[in-house]
Amino acid sequence: MAFYLTLFYPPSRTGKRIGQYFTAAQVSAAVVGLVSAGFQLMDGAGGLVGFQWMFLIYGLVGVILGFVLLWWLPDRPLAPGETRAKTGWHRWIPRTLPALTGEDAEIHYRDLTRVYHHRPWNLRDLVKVLIDWRLWPLMLMYFGVVGVGIGTQNYGTVIIQAINPSLTGVQLSLLFAPIWICDLIAILLVTPLSDRFHQHRPLFFSLPCLLQITGLLTTTFAPTPWSRYVGLLLVGFGLGPTVPITMTWTTEIFQPRHGEVGVAAASALVSGLGNLGSILTTYALYAGWPADSVPGPTQYRRSNLVMVGILVLSIVSAVAMVVLLRVVGSGGAKGAEGAEPRFVDGAARREVRERGFGKLWAWKEGVA
Repeated sequence: MAFYLTLFYPPSRTGKRIGQYFTAAQVSAAVVGLVSAGFQLMDGAGGLVGFQWMFLIYGLVGVILGFVLLWWLPDRPLAPGETRAKTGWHRWIPRTLPALTGEDAEIHYRDLTRVYHHRPWNLRDLVKVLIDWRLWPLMLMYFGVVGVGIGTQNYGTVIIQAINPSLTGVQLSLLFAPIWICDLIAILLVTPLSDRFHQHRPLFFSLPCLLQITGLLTTTFAPTPWSRYVGLLLVGFGLGPTVPITMTWTTEIFQPRHGEVGVAAASALVSGLGNLGSILTTYALYAGWPADSVPGPTQYRRSNLVMVGILVLSIVSAVAMVVLLRVVGSGGAKGAEGAEPRFVDGAARREVRERGFGKLWAWKEGVA
């Protein structure tokens, strides 16, 4: 989906859109936390256990949505006024209405075509992407934040129960949901700012990582149960924008160098190999670490500190990426080996002038 969104929006606008897409995971986690409390009360209804009802309902919604998307989402953007030829099974599906019309459609299409050019690619182009060193810092960034996210998602209720062992299953589900509501709020607040100041994406990535570290340390060492729970809310808020910003930065780096195939391959590799972090936090920490799961005041302390460590790795990787891009990629946008241009699309340049950001020292070079 990150690659798909880059087909319809210029790089300086993708952070907010990718963030909105990722809110589905946060809404799902929050809804599951709230709704699972109701599903637990459905045990025995129709001869099914509560979680079986949940799987049936969610599965049915997913299947229906899968068919609806065949009509809802077009394959690629079209020039204003152009209509998509309907062939094969597409003839039986209603035509998708354009999202923009008139002058808005023309301006958006011009901004998009300045940076996006659909062209044929071959195996050699794909190999160039696979051996690009810029993949590795992005993978490590993704590794840390996804590892913490999946660890929190899988063991959030376990951590909450360790904070207060007297909580019931329904209470745990209700306390689990606010973590992801904080996550959702952070995405909606931070990703638009990361677009507006898109030259500073590493900063918008690193600060939420620091907030997650603060939350994990609070959850680990705070003296009272509720203050430790507040630490989990901080973790949720910090988690929100980190994954969308990582994927957005990936598209910004690889699109001018490698084109469409670069964005597709890099997005797949960063998200695929980066998800190895979820294996670490799922199977090696918390319940998977017997010595760390012994009940007591230090229960899960070492697991929390390991998650702090991989977040530090993510921050170091972001800093290393910035330094290496400045050292290795010097000069203007020169294709596969050039540096990131100060502006990569007309939309970003226009926003700087309209909003007066050109007066800020960080933007002077780009406006000149």
